[in-house]
Amino acid sequence: MYRERASRLPGAAVWTSVPAGEDGTGRVLPDGCMDLLWHDGRLLVAGPDTRAHADAGAAGPWSGIRFHPGTAPTLLGVPAHELRDRRVELADLWPAAEVRRATVRVHAAHHPARGLEDVALRLAASAGPPDPLLTRLVAALDAGRPVARTADELGLGARQLHRRSLTAFGYGPKTLARVLRMRRALALARAGVPFAETALRAGYADQPHLSREVRSLTGVALRELVPPDAAS
Repeated sequence: MYRERASRLPGAAVWTSVPAGEDGTGRVLPDGCMDLLWHDGRLLVAGPDTRAHADAGAAGPWSGIRFHPGTAPTLLGVPAHELRDRRVELADLWPAAEVRRATVRVHAAHHPARGLEDVALRLAASAGPPDPLLTRLVAALDAGRPVARTADELGLGARQLHRRSLTAFGYGPKTLARVLRMRRALALARAGVPFAETALRAGYADQPHLSREVRSLTGVALRELVPPDAAS
């Protein structure tokens, strides 16, 4: 079972999950984000995914705070591309004393998710506001604007945009645009929009294009990611 709520940290979401599979596995789809996680008494960081991630062998409850795309590297102090498609212990990224303090804070909270949120809020207070250029970039790509046009509007050259994207998102702007487009398509399909119409509204050439992209990014067919009563 998965539950999510908006965080007190703007743009972030706090969530809890118990994998539904009998073997304790769950499929996590790419979303352009990074997460601070709590599982089995440990703090971990989920880097940005370019493909679906299965939490194999990690049965039991999870808690997490999912940061808005591009914001986690500043808060956590590590470039996103170093964590691409990885799950790592926070102890591998931070000094031991800082990890202990964060762990104590999560333990002291009435729920681990609330403790993670408290840790994130403290990090954000020290880091300052997010980069407005990155915020504009995410908004433009999430709205389906072409990467080249967005770069021009932001006053960035292609190389500069790619370099900043690697640090902030873990991959280039074209990959981020693909991931965000897939998320838009899944939201439409899960709301009951027919697949052909979903493809056009989300910015794909046609339904086969949508199907290929979903399988490429998730490893499964679109129909497997949409509730039966919504699939069409």
